[in-house]
Amino acid sequence: MKVLHFFKTYYPDTMGGVEQVIFQLAEGGIQNGIESEVLYLSPRGAMRNEKLANHVTHRSYENFQFASTGFSIGAFKDFAELAEQADIIHYHFPWPFMDMVHFLTRIKKPTVVTYHSDIVKQKSLLKLYGPLLHAFLRSVDVIVATSPNYVASSDVLSKYKSKVKVVPIGIDRNTYPEVTGTSMDHWRETLGEKFFLFVGALRYYKGLDFLLDAAQQTKLPIVIMGKGPMEMELKQKAKNANLNNVFFVGALPDNDKAALLKLCFALVFPSHLRSEAFGISLLEGAMYGKPLISCEIGTGTTYINIEGETGCVALPGDSASLADAMTKLWEDPLRAVKMGENALMRYEEYFRADDMVKSYSEIYHSL
Repeated sequence: MKVLHFFKTYYPDTMGGVEQVIFQLAEGGIQNGIESEVLYLSPRGAMRNEKLANHVTHRSYENFQFASTGFSIGAFKDFAELAEQADIIHYHFPWPFMDMVHFLTRIKKPTVVTYHSDIVKQKSLLKLYGPLLHAFLRSVDVIVATSPNYVASSDVLSKYKSKVKVVPIGIDRNTYPEVTGTSMDHWRETLGEKFFLFVGALRYYKGLDFLLDAAQQTKLPIVIMGKGPMEMELKQKAKNANLNNVFFVGALPDNDKAALLKLCFALVFPSHLRSEAFGISLLEGAMYGKPLISCEIGTGTTYINIEGETGCVALPGDSASLADAMTKLWEDPLRAVKMGENALMRYEEYFRADDMVKSYSEIYHSL
């Protein structure tokens, strides 16, 4: 069976959560007899048949962006040709240009869409996009949500419950590098033995302003790994507040990321808006057996992290609540260890990549 994934961006251009989901599906599907290809837009230009790990990728030239949406003239032809060779088309929502391509190319193939997130930021444009959005969702065969929490809290998904299936995102520990003693020693010497870790893009919905406020209140050590559009603003805020307990380490290679995940005391994930539909970094913390801190925003973050069991759940956009959760964990290390063990057990039960791939394989075959 041949599946074509279509999304606005992909490795190596960007390294986000959706890209990781596509990668896990493409690589994991091989053992299930599924050959995956990926078409995405890139400012680097058009190119066919590039090899990434064990699957093939294609890129169309991105002509311009508007409201965080990439557009490409060449993508219509590229998509039509590649879709003709596929058995299943797998879309990744939201991306309004994708909806246009879907309708204008008139491809008659079975379709799956993974609904990664509601549209949160572009509320005014959503009113214009709404008719196309709903026409697209009505036209596809299956809509996959990544958590039951998101289905319950999404006004959009509530309209399509008859075609919605829930498949939690899964990750494969075998795709993460073994941590060397040298790397552990380096980071232990640089950052100390005990710290909270944030991993992710430095974006508006990640709640990092509130994390810095909580850092000022608690004086506890926090390591922020990642880069993004808010990087300079956050660094300036930390500098102005003399936050010597906050360490920005930037974007790091996977071996360093694995070392920090293994070394940290707990994973803190303060995302406060529904743009954070799942939280793969939170899942990574669970896989490494770390206690978790997240916010209740009605999405997958509190499907991964269960209050009082795998960690603490704070109020969104509330630095005092976040500081309280951090302090509770810090001052009760035995309970924190137990929560980390529970987080690992929950990962093993619900969030392994093999289970995700198997569920999608069953959906593909049903179509």
